[in-house]
Amino acid sequence: MSVSPACWFVVLPDRPLPSGLSARLRERATGAVLYPSGRAWLLGSWAAEEMATVSAGERLLAVVGTSSTTAADLMTRLKSVGMVADLEAALHGVQGSFHVAASLNGRGYVRGSASGARRLYRAAVAGVTVCADRASTLAWLTGNEPDIAQLSARLAAPHLPHPLADAAMWTGVETVPPGEALNLEPDGACRTAAWWQPPPAELPLAEGALRLREVLRDAVALRVRPGQVLGADLSGGMDSTSLCFLAAEAGASLVTSTLHWKAPGNQDHHYAAYAAKHLPRVEALVFPSAELPACFTGLDERRDPGQEPAATLRDLARRQHTAREMRARGAVLRLSGYGGDHTVVPPSAYVHALLRRSPRTALRHAAGFKARSRWPLGATARMLLGAAPYPSWLTTAGARLRKPVVDATEPQTWGARPVLPVWASEQAADQLAALLLSAAGQTRPLAADFGQHAWIHQMREAGRIAGLLHDAETSMDLPVDSPFCDDSVMNACLAVRPEEAGGPRSYKPLLAAAMDGLVPPYLLARTTKDHCGPDWYHGLKAHRRQLADWADTSHLVAAGIADENELRRVLLNPGLQSGGGAPELENTLGTEAWLRDLAAHPVPAHLTARHPQEEDPVDTAAL
Repeated sequence: MSVSPACWFVVLPDRPLPSGLSARLRERATGAVLYPSGRAWLLGSWAAEEMATVSAGERLLAVVGTSSTTAADLMTRLKSVGMVADLEAALHGVQGSFHVAASLNGRGYVRGSASGARRLYRAAVAGVTVCADRASTLAWLTGNEPDIAQLSARLAAPHLPHPLADAAMWTGVETVPPGEALNLEPDGACRTAAWWQPPPAELPLAEGALRLREVLRDAVALRVRPGQVLGADLSGGMDSTSLCFLAAEAGASLVTSTLHWKAPGNQDHHYAAYAAKHLPRVEALVFPSAELPACFTGLDERRDPGQEPAATLRDLARRQHTAREMRARGAVLRLSGYGGDHTVVPPSAYVHALLRRSPRTALRHAAGFKARSRWPLGATARMLLGAAPYPSWLTTAGARLRKPVVDATEPQTWGARPVLPVWASEQAADQLAALLLSAAGQTRPLAADFGQHAWIHQMREAGRIAGLLHDAETSMDLPVDSPFCDDSVMNACLAVRPEEAGGPRSYKPLLAAAMDGLVPPYLLARTTKDHCGPDWYHGLKAHRRQLADWADTSHLVAAGIADENELRRVLLNPGLQSGGGAPELENTLGTEAWLRDLAAHPVPAHLTARHPQEEDPVDTAAL
């Protein structure tokens, strides 16, 4: 169920390797799976329950991660596999969040998850293609430096479009896109091919809700073990609350964490307290924000940089504090409702395709969104009538990076347009524009309809962040799992008619219908969402000294992608900023912290979790 702090793996080809490559990995690894030839196939470190491997002659199959399969089950599935094309059909029905690796008569196959919660990367190491679940492993093997162009793009986050949002942060390291697998040929050639396609969006709400309830129930039950205590966020929102009730149904003893924000009128704690009263076997912990570390506490602490910059710096110290309290009460895993907003609610752009199928319904929904979100009439008409092809949209976005969004209420088509904050340098603008132009020439959208494209993209963004949260909090000895980012949940939501899964006049109707009868109606009827604005500004004010030091010693400025004067102004006067709001500032701080962490930890933490001389470096599992 849980993973060791040093969980990682690489996939090697069954051929003679350059001198020292295998040895370097074996010095860091604690586990290995071998080819029939005796050469290493998988090298890394993992918990026993996270690795299921089987073999039959020249056929090897491994599932790595949180999954419902076992070695016995996997062996049964392998019997139906004769070639790579048979793999996904054989794995149908396996639940969870995991990687798949196979070697079939000399041909390799590796993939992550469709949601992006489990990522896969590749790089040429001394002329040999090596795959890994972590980009930093490959960067360490190759000795490559961070990609300045990708760092420039991160200043425009959180609104990076596909495929920029998935890019690896080091030169020479490539991401295998979610939903695609890497096929490795015996001669060393490799290619990517899609293994996942979105399901037809045909199910009515009632049928789709039953399916979502089933897969969410399975996803949560997979993470519940008899006799173990499960930690869970209980924010008071519908997503985390639903997971808590599903965990209780599966027999979990819960330790829940609720933050009581100081913002006036905040209702989260009220709904969380109501939920706790209706949950069995629960110890409800409530943390007033005034009694927690201020937002942005720990700016001067250097940590493992992880796979990419993350906008999680704000509440990292707070999550460390709550994790300690949960662990002290026996929790071994933390359930998070992260990803629920992205997965169960389709973007409003679905009305464009709906207009072609059901004009009356589409116009009614569009009118509702226009009234609720104050869409301008002209922009509403343009969105309904159509949008430029995705390559043209990317090209236009690259030409408008310095132009702020004039009307934030304007409806979106392919997604939110990336905009650089005023503290980004001209070099950063040129590099990001070049990335967008390059993507326009070689990228296909995730779906022909821009509403479905945007929905898949936001699901994968949730999966990406869920993976970063999992890695960050594993280092706190309390791994966090986000069941909403399991592929089965993603598929269940995409299969529902979007006009019934969402809408302007209801709040998360798909999840509410799925949880009907399990979660108290009072909680499913909630339509509000709280924020932590006062705590955010208080945290920045409390850490002005550290921010001033960052302004004077900025790695972003040294890299040429931030303007020193503009960055200093926004760091010291965040309340006066223009041309970049809270999300932009948080992503800039996350990117600055990532560069500082990388300088302090040139060897990834997962490769230093255990000194190689403490025991035999590789515990070989012969197949």
